[in-house]
Amino acid sequence: MFPVNRRSLRVRLLAWLSGIALVVTGTTWLLHGILLEDLARDFLGERLEREARYAVEQLQQGGVSTPAVLETASRGSQIFHHLYVLRFAGNVSASDKRWQSALAPLLNQRNEAHVEVSQNGQHLLVYRQPFVLEGKSGVLLVGEDFSRVEQGLSQLHWWVAGISAVLLVLLITLNLFAVNRALIPLSRLRRQLEQLQLGRRDRLSSDVPAELDGLTSQLNRFMDEIDSRLQRSRDSVANLSHALKTPLAAVTQVLRGSRPIDEARRQKLVERLEEIHALLDSELRRSRIAGPHAGRMSLPHRDASRLIDMFRSLYPDKTFRLDTQADKEARVPVESQDFSEMLGILLDNAGKWAHRDVTCRLTVTDALRIRVADDGPGISEQYLPHLGQRGMRLDEQHPGYGLGLSILDQLVTRYAGKTQFNAGAAGGLDVQVTIPVADGVD
Repeated sequence: MFPVNRRSLRVRLLAWLSGIALVVTGTTWLLHGILLEDLARDFLGERLEREARYAVEQLQQGGVSTPAVLETASRGSQIFHHLYVLRFAGNVSASDKRWQSALAPLLNQRNEAHVEVSQNGQHLLVYRQPFVLEGKSGVLLVGEDFSRVEQGLSQLHWWVAGISAVLLVLLITLNLFAVNRALIPLSRLRRQLEQLQLGRRDRLSSDVPAELDGLTSQLNRFMDEIDSRLQRSRDSVANLSHALKTPLAAVTQVLRGSRPIDEARRQKLVERLEEIHALLDSELRRSRIAGPHAGRMSLPHRDASRLIDMFRSLYPDKTFRLDTQADKEARVPVESQDFSEMLGILLDNAGKWAHRDVTCRLTVTDALRIRVADDGPGISEQYLPHLGQRGMRLDEQHPGYGLGLSILDQLVTRYAGKTQFNAGAAGGLDVQVTIPVADGVD
């Protein structure tokens, strides 16, 4: 016996299709038997009815005497297996005396009818025809042995069963062929995924059945997202490397020099090392911002609450306030890790330079609006238009607002949003991010 994988789509499809084929074939076979018997009964009943009416017409026209009719009926019964019973003027005559007593009760009724009678394993189909001749009433019964017909129908029915079994096997075979053909795109997709894993391709082909369009587009989007994150990670490492290069070079130069390290030079070394420590600490905080929900739609209230709690522990001397007008279960079509990174960059910069208070306002209507303001020293208005520009590090020109803002700008642009930098009412920086989500609020 070959093991059957019940989780296999091929096995499930074949099981369902084979079951449906079996039910349809079996039901058709049963209906065939029922309808065939009814059709035969109707056909024979109509023939008996025509024959009875013809015999009565012959009697009424006087062309044939009653004994002649019965004699002719007797010969007909031997050839066509028909049975005649006649009651007229109080006399009862039958072409086959064996059935006379069994059919006698049917002679007492005066309506036309088809009647079935069974005796000694024989099944008789009888038509009763009342008539009036010379002012006297009579009844003519014409019957046929239906058991012979039933035997023939039974043989035909089992022949149909054999043919149905052959057709069922053929249908299952065709279903197997059809299922295998239909699953070819899945096999092709599996090979593409294997090639993707081996690095032989970077995207999945869009030449797939319509039912797989959503799957391939989501996988391609996911791979684009991974590439984007990888590129941002590389850019972040490059920025960090560039930021560390100068202080490390200065420390190395002092340590390699022959001049004695006095208190002033020692203080400069400490400042350089503290700068390196601050940069590394900033990158470590950013790595914690993304959170555990990568690859999912954002729940702004949940993600913002998590980040606020995290920054309260990172900056225990600062007060972080969250003012949200978003429903707790509202989802927006912004990837959770991207939302966390955008909000985390703003909260990190605000927490670093705020004197005491950082306020975060979150609104979800026709757009996702994030507003972060602090009471820090702020930034000169001449630098506001340059914040977030790619390739320009304003943190070198004015400490505090610049690290990570280029990444923020890239993320916001990716979602067709915009970022506004303004001077805050409390003296610090007021940053507002707006991302349209009118078609995707859930």
